[in-house]
Amino acid sequence: MRYATIDVGTNTVLLLVAERRPDGSFVAVDERMEITRLGRGVDRTGQLDPAAIADTVAAVRRFAAAARDAGAAQLVVTATSAARDARDGSRFLAAAGEAAGVPVEGISGDLEAELAYESARRDFGAGGGDLAVVDIGGGSTELIYGSGRQILFRRSFDVGAVRLTERWLHDDPPSAGELRALRGDLASVLAAAPPPPPGAKLVGIAGTVTTLVAIHLGLDTWDGGRVHGMELTAAEVRGLARKLGAMPLAERRKLPGLPEKRADVIVAGAEILAAVMEKLGFSAVTASDRGVRWGMLYERFGG
Repeated sequence: MRYATIDVGTNTVLLLVAERRPDGSFVAVDERMEITRLGRGVDRTGQLDPAAIADTVAAVRRFAAAARDAGAAQLVVTATSAARDARDGSRFLAAAGEAAGVPVEGISGDLEAELAYESARRDFGAGGGDLAVVDIGGGSTELIYGSGRQILFRRSFDVGAVRLTERWLHDDPPSAGELRALRGDLASVLAAAPPPPPGAKLVGIAGTVTTLVAIHLGLDTWDGGRVHGMELTAAEVRGLARKLGAMPLAERRKLPGLPEKRADVIVAGAEILAAVMEKLGFSAVTASDRGVRWGMLYERFGG
């Protein structure tokens, strides 16, 4: 049997079509990503941009059709930070549901955190060791601690790569004052994060982390097999944040491994990851090329 999930985030729309094997495990048969930036302007206006809605609904329509063409027996579509934060989020959910042919589920930050943790646990929690998972999205960042199947702490923080870019980074390249303000904002928000379990492994989920790995590796074309499971040290993450923050946007757009549509928000994303690692005392992060869409696959369809 084949199943599909679509994850509609603040910055990206992601499709997963997976086949369930006889032993209950899943193997991906189709994965796609489009950057539509549904959350453009939401931090400032509290509403979704009509053009962003149209672009995102069109992507959902294409992905739903691709899932059915691939033989998916069931499809689940979820929407996260931008849809739940915007006053008119219900309007988007209705339009996207019509495009998908199934209701679009607006999920809470807590559930988003649980799904991210489940995805990381399946890949990196062998033996039931303690994990810390950071899921950096466009509008929010989820932080989860767990031991085996048990979640010990979870919280969704309203800091994401798109939100912080729009809030603080206006010069090109960002000025020293803007970067200080962004880091101060992060320090204030992350002050609420408790220490992780001693000896926990940090797993980073979503496009910021995988993009930083791709930049570090200098990938001319995407290679999920090389990115998934790759480790970056705290020094490498901070170095990438400084390097990216000193580059004009036009130069960032030319970097191997950095998608053009992510170039404007990668500085804020890198600063979030660096701040999380510094605040929690992690010397390294392991990248996951999976996330909420995989967590929903496991939660809804078993295995």
